[in-house]
Amino acid sequence: MKPIFLIKYTAIFIGVVGVGVNIIESIYVSLFNRPIFVHFYLVKKKLPKKKKEFLVENIAFYQKLNEKQKVYFEHRLTKFIRTYDFIERDNFELTPEAKVLIAASYIKLTFGMRRYLTTTFDKIIVYPTSFYSTITEQYHKGEFNPRLKSIVFSWEDFLIGNIILNDNLNLGIHEFSHALTFHGRKSKDVSARIYYRLFEEITVFMKKEENIERIETSGYFRAYALTNKLEFVAVIMEHFFETPEDLQQQFPQLYKKIQLMLNYSVE
Repeated sequence: MKPIFLIKYTAIFIGVVGVGVNIIESIYVSLFNRPIFVHFYLVKKKLPKKKKEFLVENIAFYQKLNEKQKVYFEHRLTKFIRTYDFIERDNFELTPEAKVLIAASYIKLTFGMRRYLTTTFDKIIVYPTSFYSTITEQYHKGEFNPRLKSIVFSWEDFLIGNIILNDNLNLGIHEFSHALTFHGRKSKDVSARIYYRLFEEITVFMKKEENIERIETSGYFRAYALTNKLEFVAVIMEHFFETPEDLQQQFPQLYKKIQLMLNYSVE
């Protein structure tokens, strides 16, 4: 009976400790708007040589990280590529380098979150150019479809967004932001809760007539941003990553809210 007794009370002890940790973290989050810790991995995964070389030479966000952060970034990127299905359409050839570039867009967006992988999508579909949607009966450059659990990209437009780094048009950041917003609404994870709470604060910001008037008169955001709250946040994310200094100068409130949503600042 002793082993059963020991197992029972060990489980109770672990449960009590878990509740205590959750309470402490809830207090910490309410004070600082971030989780107590973000990165902790027993085994850090590494990329194959070819993919690692591409990451080191071509991903600007990765190049700015310190050595410890680079290890974390590589681990997360490797996990992302292994977790999600990459599907080619219309004879497009999805190279290892293309997978790294797509994954890097998501990992830099979620680098400040503890639980960065999501179940809101399980596949990434890539067309060579814009694709026809039978749902909207229009050609799209990208989309997030929660019902089909898919992220869809036009490679041509995705690539342009990663080559031109100051036009505030980044298809990867835009569509992955939609997925994260949907994840934040569904998940109980601490990072997801922070993300969605700030999303709702931005929604409140959008509802004020004086803010909408300032956005329209400034000409800073493209008109598409005002389509709805989901598109508004996705467009702000593009600005945050591509021209953060301009966003901070033009709309410091929005800049700060995105900082808190993602749990880091972009320099």
